[in-house]
Amino acid sequence: MRRAAESRQATPGDSQWWRDAVFYQVYVRSFADSTGDGVGDLDGIRSRLGYLELLGVDALWLTPFYRSPMADHGYDVADPRDVDPLFGDLAAFDALLEEAHRRELKVIVDVVPNHTSREHPWFTEALAAPPGGPQRDRYHFRDGEGAHGERPPNNWVSAFGGPAWTRVPGGSGESGGGQWYLHLFSPDQPDLNWANPEVRADFERTLRFWLDRGVDGFRIDVAHGMAKPPGLPDMDPRAVETFGTGDYFDPRFDDDGVHDLHKMIRKVLDGYPHAMAVGEIWALDEERFARYLRPDELHLGFDFRLVLTHFDADALQAAIERSLSVATTAGAPATWTLSNHDVWRQVSRYGGGEQGLRRARAMALVELALPGAVFLYNGEELGLGNVELPAQALTDPRWHASGGARPSRDGVRVPLPWEGPEPPFGFSGNPATWLPIPTEWADLTVEAQLEDTDSTLSLYRQALELRQQHPAFAGTEVEWYGAPAGCFALRRRPGGLTCALNTSAAPVALPPGELLLSSAPLVDGKLPPDAAAWLVAGTQHQDAPTQRQP
Repeated sequence: MRRAAESRQATPGDSQWWRDAVFYQVYVRSFADSTGDGVGDLDGIRSRLGYLELLGVDALWLTPFYRSPMADHGYDVADPRDVDPLFGDLAAFDALLEEAHRRELKVIVDVVPNHTSREHPWFTEALAAPPGGPQRDRYHFRDGEGAHGERPPNNWVSAFGGPAWTRVPGGSGESGGGQWYLHLFSPDQPDLNWANPEVRADFERTLRFWLDRGVDGFRIDVAHGMAKPPGLPDMDPRAVETFGTGDYFDPRFDDDGVHDLHKMIRKVLDGYPHAMAVGEIWALDEERFARYLRPDELHLGFDFRLVLTHFDADALQAAIERSLSVATTAGAPATWTLSNHDVWRQVSRYGGGEQGLRRARAMALVELALPGAVFLYNGEELGLGNVELPAQALTDPRWHASGGARPSRDGVRVPLPWEGPEPPFGFSGNPATWLPIPTEWADLTVEAQLEDTDSTLSLYRQALELRQQHPAFAGTEVEWYGAPAGCFALRRRPGGLTCALNTSAAPVALPPGELLLSSAPLVDGKLPPDAAAWLVAGTQHQDAPTQRQP
């Protein structure tokens, strides 16, 4: 059910629709296959829009569907202004966008400004050009260290493992080999040089291309990257595993120069008042994170604190408070997410099995109770966990680049189960899907869960409908109430919604109020372990809250 006219539903001309929207990430390869090749595509997504409307989300976020050799499943872009034939064509995209808008669903698309594919025409030109040529200035080409340039220009490490530099063959006049090029990810993804005006102009062209087609905004990949400090100084080796989130000097990410680039992007977006941008920002320092959300930069920033926090009421309260403080400092909405295509699914992260599912259901209510924008990842509403895949099935370049030392992300990217008793569960007409779907998902299909009022899908549908329609969700303030050890209770103001979470080992009494929804059945009127509940307090319970001490 879409929001009632008197509720917070954005009108077509509402430029603030994104402030409290629920976004649904569609991993394009894994959502729905319309052609029978075992890979999801744009027409497949269009065929399932009715499901997303029924689920009750406000917007879709589409992962890259652009022309690409698929070395990193589309995040290595060869042409950012065209659709890869694997997924369809521009006509298929236009049809998807038109149908989504007809159903009052916004659509944002991924853009990848930090790097291109090795097969991008620019990089092909750069490899054919001599050192110092303008073609190489679009990327970061450098002479190597050592007598013959045999060592990388600095000690930077790729986020996928190994050096962040790859040497190219030497050309005429280059003895002992050629220059090196920078890639913060795979060697198939050379980093662009954003100090080059051609790079900026081309990205602006890409933004306008999709905005003019009618998209409602962008998710900016590696939004804390792009800018590189002058001289490319060495990094602190201890920063290797922190991806820009730690206390060690890491010039690869979050360089101050990145903010000028976001200001440039914002100027483009301001010409399209309906459009917004959300950035992937791996920076845990509140002050530095807030910089990305200044009025002339990003509208929203992905805050990954809940993803990085274990299932403990004290730790979760602290994470929520810190995220809300960033939003307050920046004057921007908070954002909440529990999963995406790069991190473990929450069922597995919270312990797996029945316990992991109970905790994931509880955290869904916590996430959806909070003010701001929420980002769901396709399949979490079905209670899916990670899939253990055989080594021969793994496709993740991060896993291959690290020699298996870094976990593969393929286990969270397995195609969705829609219907039927066995794989491929209606995802495709081809049983040979790009990643194998486990037979154990037979009870987790959309079909199996739709009519089961106790299913995880039904929980999400009820929660989303309440979030959209109930006046208790009004307001952006959060107050904390005293709660037993291992629990917390928060209240939205001025709406009055109370959300209680029990991470302890015993049932606890609920706060006073009318029960709206719980993630698990109550036990003798109490909230069981690994569960959350929503309540609306009556007027007799509108006493002042007390801050729970850590």
